[in-house]
Amino acid sequence: MDKKRISIIGIGATGAVLAAALLKQNPDVMCIDTKPGLDEALAQDGINISGAISIQTQVKNFSPSIKDLKKYSPDLIFISTKTYHLNIILKEIEEIYVPGIKIISTHNGFGTEDVIAEKFGPESAFRMSLNMGASIKDSNNIEVAFFNKPNYLGALNIQNNETGLIIADMFTKSGVDTEYVDDIKHYVWRKMITKSSLAAICAVTDMTIKDVMEYPPTREIALGCFNEAIAVAAASGYDLGSDFLDNALAYLDKVGSHKDSMCYDVENKLPTEIDFLGQKVVDYGVHKGIPTPYTAVMTNLVKTMEKKYLY
Repeated sequence: MDKKRISIIGIGATGAVLAAALLKQNPDVMCIDTKPGLDEALAQDGINISGAISIQTQVKNFSPSIKDLKKYSPDLIFISTKTYHLNIILKEIEEIYVPGIKIISTHNGFGTEDVIAEKFGPESAFRMSLNMGASIKDSNNIEVAFFNKPNYLGALNIQNNETGLIIADMFTKSGVDTEYVDDIKHYVWRKMITKSSLAAICAVTDMTIKDVMEYPPTREIALGCFNEAIAVAAASGYDLGSDFLDNALAYLDKVGSHKDSMCYDVENKLPTEIDFLGQKVVDYGVHKGIPTPYTAVMTNLVKTMEKKYLY
């Protein structure tokens, strides 16, 4: 893997953690981000990760432009941005893409790996499902609040298994334990059902996850969304087990005293990730003939809120 040329696009909270892990194994990793002033901070102090994961590393290669990857000629491109940037980024990657490049989505949401596969072919697409929570203390200092090991990584083409195992091993050696799995979509469903069920409710009500789950009216909506998503997952071939909901609710009752990131998107009048969360559950439900009224209503409410400040 030390012969591979690696780039990561998006050095936000999650992207910085992944970049630091990659840089620890390969100091030549190219970091891409458009945030003003980030280049100076990275050049001076590198990336500093603290909390549940601890990594300090320097950054040798940085650019605000994806176009500069043409000169860098990467073999692997990690994308760690908000999902609403994905199509724009893939369009820019298209200008520098050559066959053989592998593109790894580390996003929240459903189906981001499929968007990559539609543009560049399934042989190019990987997906990570991350089980950690990180926040930006300042531009290049990141705190990891929790890491429920491991993260999961998978490819859409079985011929990429060897590469996937090497990538997973590289992260694990840097302290960001990652397991390569045969069916990454199973793990995406397990994580994203919770995210998709609660994000819109939190965003519309401006409540913490804990408050949503403790207040009977919003808990009822959350349970409706959960049951719809579980049914859609099952119809899509992903049986998550009879105890999935009970385990998810028990987990939320312990660690839910924070707002979902979609709350901050709405508060700051930014696009949300609803198209890859609730909207995907609705779309998959239509395709499989599974009704999703709770999820559809919450999704449409978020889109209506977005419309008020984006258009």
